Amino acid sequence: MELDNIKRVYFVGIGGIGMSALARYFAKRGCGVSGYDKTKTNLTAALEQEGISIAYTDSEDSLPDSFVNDDKETLIVYTPAIPKDSAILNYFKGHGFKLKKRSEVLGIISKGQFCIAVAGTHGKTTTSSVVAHILTDTGYGCTAFLGGIASNYNSNFLIGDNNVVVVEADEYDRSFLTLHPDISVITSMDADHLDIYGDASQLQESFQLFAGQLKPGGTLFAKMGLPIAGSVSYSADMDSQVRAQNIRVENGSFVFDYKDAGHLIEGINLMLPGKHNVENTVAAIAVALKLGIDPDKIKTAVGNFKGVKRRFEYIVNSPEHIYIDDYAHHPEELRACFNAVRQLYPAKKLTVIFQPHLFTRTRDFADDFAKVLSTADDLVLLEIYPARELPLEGINSQYLLDKISLKDKEICGKDLVVAHIKNKQPELLLTVGAGDIDTLIQPLKNLLTNA
Repeated sequence: MELDNIKRVYFVGIGGIGMSALARYFAKRGCGVSGYDKTKTNLTAALEQEGISIAYTDSEDSLPDSFVNDDKETLIVYTPAIPKDSAILNYFKGHGFKLKKRSEVLGIISKGQFCIAVAGTHGKTTTSSVVAHILTDTGYGCTAFLGGIASNYNSNFLIGDNNVVVVEADEYDRSFLTLHPDISVITSMDADHLDIYGDASQLQESFQLFAGQLKPGGTLFAKMGLPIAGSVSYSADMDSQVRAQNIRVENGSFVFDYKDAGHLIEGINLMLPGKHNVENTVAAIAVALKLGIDPDKIKTAVGNFKGVKRRFEYIVNSPEHIYIDDYAHHPEELRACFNAVRQLYPAKKLTVIFQPHLFTRTRDFADDFAKVLSTADDLVLLEIYPARELPLEGINSQYLLDKISLKDKEICGKDLVVAHIKNKQPELLLTVGAGDIDTLIQPLKNLLTNA
């Protein structure tokens, strides 16, 4: 399928973070763009304000007239998270439309362009966002498809006027194997998505296949310690080929020096907290230097990067209350997030609201979740967010709570959380999870701001 021949695009599951970036891309190209999603969110509302028509009823009757008849100029993009019995999806399947997964479309877009792909079970959204920001802020330019809303641009999609594309390479359903990058980054390979892969070895094999997709003469950066042959290693405070050193906290920000065989950039100021974010930024700087971008311009760009929505995002920061929200939904992500909070606020009592994501992930990593969650001072556990899954017998939030050694722990219904937090009046609050916990952000902000 040639991009120039596509005139209309319909997205089944348009509200997903990756799907919405593609929708914005095709809208910028002048295509007619419409879509379906089951619920209205801030993201779908933003798309509608940008002129994209969205239906919230899974029925062929909700389809625009221009998408009812098959046409060689029409593309249907769907996400694997859409149920197989979706009426809209089955209408398109039964009427001869061209259907592509999101990952396949990314492969089509990036084909023939200079592709920078960032993969990893965690860290990829922040790393790809820092890469895209450096390229944009320094004037180098890029088109970027991100897995989060970059705060500097209030968007998950950036458009440039060159042939450089930055993509977040998703390991779910082996989607990233549609890409053939010129520069790759692998941030992590911790066991995850075991409902898809079965075991950690299959996941690792998939990442190794992704590493093998690199174009001839390309460059692969991998976090130190990952079993990826032929890569340039990077780390924070370790003896890797590319590294951060002299890491310290100054005036609430992380400051570090970047070092590789040919460069030393001193006193880089990073608004993102935590050693893990220093590490993510080191990888992004290495990519920018590989492209020949001036080190001083890189340093300036990193210093004004405002972060990604729901990645250690300050919601309230006052003398009375500090409230941070984070997307963490894997034990290693939780650990990194908690460590960053403790580094910044070692003397404050930490209250955590956590929403587990997926029954399978809760089952597979229950002991690891329990170990990390036990390091909070006060824990409020929400019910498991099922996403694409049906319930598993015996796997629920009580199952997880029973494994947590913390004294101050409890399960609370999502509808009762705000009233519950009102009684606690926490000095340091952290909400974490990848489900719909983000709907609590504004009510909690209002509560703590008006307290």
